[in-house]
Amino acid sequence: MKNINILLAGVGGQGVLLASQILTRVAMATGLDVKQSEVHGMSQRGGSVTSHVRFGDKIYSPTVDDGTADFLLGFERLEALRNAHCVAPDGKIFYNSMRINPSTVASGVASYPEGIESAIKAYATDVFAIDGLGLAEQLGNVRAANTVMVGAISSFLPFPEKLWGEQLRKILPAKLVDLNLKAFELGKQAVAG
Repeated sequence: MKNINILLAGVGGQGVLLASQILTRVAMATGLDVKQSEVHGMSQRGGSVTSHVRFGDKIYSPTVDDGTADFLLGFERLEALRNAHCVAPDGKIFYNSMRINPSTVASGVASYPEGIESAIKAYATDVFAIDGLGLAEQLGNVRAANTVMVGAISSFLPFPEKLWGEQLRKILPAKLVDLNLKAFELGKQAVAG
């Protein structure tokens, strides 16, 4: 199997690390070699968080080099743009269209950039803007937006459908499983034909 590189990028508190864990566990359940690495930065203060997930027959490094990501999963549009340079020429970008103001914008020191959506589209032919927050709100829990995003990318990965549900059930507390299974399905539907 060809090695697959996924870069996840978001803001602290968005569930980037849980999404990374889900991807990692699903890949491991198929017997693939998996490496995962994360950068927390100032995540507890709403700062940037990235996670690298790589899997295939044999993986030597846990990090995704610039220009080699098969998939970028952005949990906020500015974070997606900040990491779009990591996407391979034939890679795909999935990003949550929500906006979270960085501290410099919130404090009035800087302005939120204009034209982010068109700038992201310059990095890949296949770009999917997903209203992950809106879909999670439909389910009554905005914290499920990360699972919406995992659902969106799932159809593009070489894993059996049943593994996703199995791993969500193993990772999540029982009281959150049904909500997250629904969020996962909404994410899949968001990018379906």
